[in-house]
Amino acid sequence: MSVINITRNNFQNEVINSDKPVLLDFWAPWCGPCRMVGPILEEIAGERSDIKIGKINVDEQPELASQFRVMSIPTLIVIKDGKIVNQSMGAKPKNTILAML
Repeated sequence: MSVINITRNNFQNEVINSDKPVLLDFWAPWCGPCRMVGPILEEIAGERSDIKIGKINVDEQPELASQFRVMSIPTLIVIKDGKIVNQSMGAKPKNTILAML
């Protein structure tokens, strides 16, 4: 599965109503650490069909960033059954991201 671009228009359907755990990546194109995390998430998305990975551009979706109280990026949030079950700020290696799931 590939990484999904999440907006406020598809958030309810792709995240809240998802039958799989969702890993959200709050990021921005100008953020260096975000660019380090991006390829790792693409790799995980290709390996794991049991989860969904979504990227939320904080510049384009400030309402979602505010809703999740994102203060710094990258912020990774895991949502299961519509509820936050794990959260992490800053760039992380692949094994740490997988452990969040």
